[in-house]
Amino acid sequence: MNTLVVYESMFGNTHAVAEAIANGLRPTGDVRVVPVRDAVADLVAWADLLVVGGPTHMHGMPKSKTREGARERAEKPDSGLTLEPDAVGPGVREWLATLADGHGMQAAAFDTRGDGPAFLTGRASSGIASGLRDLGYRLVTESESFLVDKKQHLLASEAARATEWGATLAAVVSAEMPTPAG
Repeated sequence: MNTLVVYESMFGNTHAVAEAIANGLRPTGDVRVVPVRDAVADLVAWADLLVVGGPTHMHGMPKSKTREGARERAEKPDSGLTLEPDAVGPGVREWLATLADGHGMQAAAFDTRGDGPAFLTGRASSGIASGLRDLGYRLVTESESFLVDKKQHLLASEAARATEWGATLAAVVSAEMPTPAG
């Protein structure tokens, strides 16, 4: 099984989660993890499973204005934040607008968000999942959120939980894939 994990990340949390999810998926085949700017059409077409994630900003997917706000926050003295290299470029929202029809390809969505009830924090994964579904991708599981603290650091248990989610996702997809004739 070929899996492509595409992520948008501001401070490295969503990137870390994407890598952890990939670790859970690796026993079932080839897995590539790329920032959204590198998720070109040929790479998407290579995949049997597309996993897409991003941070939650203002209850949903980041916009150019919220990415700029993240940059400003990271530049503040004593912020303790380091901005990812492509954080202020186009994100998942813009990428989904250019993505070709999925023709039933299997997909899943995830996000990072503040540690609190989803009705208060919002979930970028809801918009990602909706965008994928609207483009003809078949979601194989409910979207998942991974939590960050108030200082924008991934909670200690979340990387391990992301790896477990990746392994569960791999099991679900593998069970649905046809077995080769032999």
